[in-house]
Amino acid sequence: MADFTDGFWSPYITILTILSIFGCGVLLWMQGSRKVKLEPGKDPADNTTGHVWDDDLGELNNPLPRWWMWLFYLTIVFGLVYLVLYPGLGSYAGQLGWKSSSAYQDELKKADADYGPMFNKYLHQDLKTVAADPQAHAIGERLFLTYCAQCHGSDARGNKGFPNLTDQDWLHGGEPETIKITIMEGRHGVMPPMGAALGGDKDVENVAHYVLSLSGSNHDPIKAVFGKPKFSVCMGCHGPGGGGNQVIGAPNLTDKIWLYGGSVDTIMETIRKGRDNTMPSFKDFLGEPKVHVLAAYVWSLSNHPGDAIALDHAPGAPQ
Repeated sequence: MADFTDGFWSPYITILTILSIFGCGVLLWMQGSRKVKLEPGKDPADNTTGHVWDDDLGELNNPLPRWWMWLFYLTIVFGLVYLVLYPGLGSYAGQLGWKSSSAYQDELKKADADYGPMFNKYLHQDLKTVAADPQAHAIGERLFLTYCAQCHGSDARGNKGFPNLTDQDWLHGGEPETIKITIMEGRHGVMPPMGAALGGDKDVENVAHYVLSLSGSNHDPIKAVFGKPKFSVCMGCHGPGGGGNQVIGAPNLTDKIWLYGGSVDTIMETIRKGRDNTMPSFKDFLGEPKVHVLAAYVWSLSNHPGDAIALDHAPGAPQ
């Protein structure tokens, strides 16, 4: 009932529930004692309702079976006892004080007691080392499929508006610690609408062709030439050459990796209307130990953990 802030709803639901149960009992009592009214002129000795199927299959005019009625009465009594002991009547909490949220928290505490030591073990290891551990990799994969696949896909290759995590293209950087920060704290990326700043649809189209030219994609070279001077309003985020800026999450426009699509129409839509993306924070929901394992798994999707560890421990490698 926490979602219903108006005091009207609690008594309304309580009264409606009780009346519904009471109505079931009354209907059952009525049907258990009454018979169908015979048609005029029908022989009283003929104990049927007059309904016949398949020429000779008649429906007897009898009350409901007693065993079935008592079974139904028992379900009504069970329902009333349940509503006294457990929540179900508006804001009434029940005599036992049971809450689904409390049961959920109890399950979380039990899970933390059972699996917490294992996650804490990985928390004290370097992310690349965790990524190379087969058990940690399997755990990270299951965490990813549970909490991340809805947006990034079960194969982590993303979808329209959701980054592909299996390539080397990163909006904020692809180092293990950076990925961990992204999962822990979340990200909020905003591309402001630039249609008015550019001067109109014609200039938006020209800039879109210039943006395509930065990555060698198919474009109109004449329009790209006219769009290049207008691109100056985009340099503050994407840089003079369109290489992007990982500090603020501005995409690199010189590759052929597009978050929303690389067609002229899609790029024009992005320029004209802007984009607003949010990566939620999992710090409070999962906790750092689980995020640590998850970040190691995500990093491994576009890297080779074993090779990275070998390079880190090679002679002359920075320590």
